[in-house]
Amino acid sequence: MCGVSVLAFLLLLSLCAEASVHDYRGEKFAAKGNAFVVHGGSEGIYASVPNLTDAYPPPNPESFIRLDRITFRRNKEFSNFSSWPIQAVLFEVEDRETIGGSAYGGQRAVCCTGDLAKLGVCAEGQVIYRPSVENPDWPQVFGVSFKIDDEVAVLPMKAIQITKTGMYNLYFIHCDTRLKELVVEGKTVWKNPSGYLPGRMAPMKIFYQFMSFAYVLLGIFWFSQYARFWREVFPLQNCITLVITLGMFEMALWYFDYAEFSETGIRPTGTTIWAVTFGTVKRTVARLVILMVSMGYGVVRPSLGGLTSKVVLLGGTFFVASEVLELVENVGAVSDLSGKAKLFLVLPAAVLDVFFILWIFTSLSATLNKLQARRMMIKLDIYRKFTNALAAAVIVSVGWICYELYFKSNDVYNEQWRNAWIIPAFWQVLSYSLLCIICILWAPSQSATRYAYRDDGSDEFDRDETTLTLIKPSPISSKDVRSVPDARPVQSSNGNSNDDLEEDKRE
Repeated sequence: MCGVSVLAFLLLLSLCAEASVHDYRGEKFAAKGNAFVVHGGSEGIYASVPNLTDAYPPPNPESFIRLDRITFRRNKEFSNFSSWPIQAVLFEVEDRETIGGSAYGGQRAVCCTGDLAKLGVCAEGQVIYRPSVENPDWPQVFGVSFKIDDEVAVLPMKAIQITKTGMYNLYFIHCDTRLKELVVEGKTVWKNPSGYLPGRMAPMKIFYQFMSFAYVLLGIFWFSQYARFWREVFPLQNCITLVITLGMFEMALWYFDYAEFSETGIRPTGTTIWAVTFGTVKRTVARLVILMVSMGYGVVRPSLGGLTSKVVLLGGTFFVASEVLELVENVGAVSDLSGKAKLFLVLPAAVLDVFFILWIFTSLSATLNKLQARRMMIKLDIYRKFTNALAAAVIVSVGWICYELYFKSNDVYNEQWRNAWIIPAFWQVLSYSLLCIICILWAPSQSATRYAYRDDGSDEFDRDETTLTLIKPSPISSKDVRSVPDARPVQSSNGNSNDDLEEDKRE
């Protein structure tokens, strides 16, 4: 981190810093109440040591927000007048009530009206604000006006040292209804003491570093067993190997994504896309593996038969829905907002997850009943443990979803940003825990093949039992009764019973 701080200091001295950059590329102002607003960014920032000098850039800056080349542009046909000021308003979320005044159309009046100006409480055409009780220097407000015939107005460069930990919000606001088609260009730079990661995201870098190490440990265990007993490996274990490999790549890519973001301040689009894609592939494959295990694939049946196309279709649909959702949520995201995905993107992934759960437990129930009917006790025992683990995971997931809804509904202004990282981290930990359980239950070993499907007739689950009930046995004639003892060696009931007993002895 010292090297990063030195690098940041040198870059700031050259006035070419690339930090947590919020770019504005022709952003248009939107009407909010009696004001016109552009949201400039929101980030959780930890406090730094106060700057006691007036030097710019401040010496050894730890936490700051810098307004860099903020430019406002208007069309030439609307440049024949001098405008009211366009202002940049920076405030900490606890001081949000200091912005605005009396009600206007059901909303707080952000702009000072002529009537309020006559009372002497504000200047007409400017943002209404009053000093914070705790810190009279806040909120910070900077403005610039268009002179007649000017098409461009540039806000002076400002660097604000952050001396109080909090969620900071920046808005560009103007109150002049004559400013048509006004846009803002330029950038702002935000920095925390530990780097350029927003405060809400900063713990995720450490978390993914820890998870990378955890996946490496799981990989060492699994791949060592795989190498030792590679002759005993069956198809299900190959699928588990793929999930572990994808998980290792996903955790590493997320760590590099946050590490590069922290060092340069610019979200690396390529790394983010790769991290999202590996994560989506891993989640899709993991769900398909659990579904196939629930159906008995590789353990009590050699293939999925006619269900293969349906399983592939469900997996492909889930991949597309999740990939789009995660790309919208993560690519280019630099603000500390809770999420920008729309409901129509969240719903498909959620509905498909519910469908996965229902299909998994329906298949598990059928597989357990068949194992119990055929008295395959060792396989039945391992499937019961697997079912209990899945049921516990689902119950915990539902409880966590309820907590997540409660957390977000009570944190409208992101005041709990320092604890928000726990929500996405939990899902990664839960997924990893379930993967560990599966690895323990089906780890490669010398006797692993006893859990695999054996093509000796005793594990045949592919026949449709409903069709068998439609074939009614014909009456046995007196001639046939004499031939029954001769047919005993090929009777299926005795054969299956002997196979099951031999399987239990071997197990």
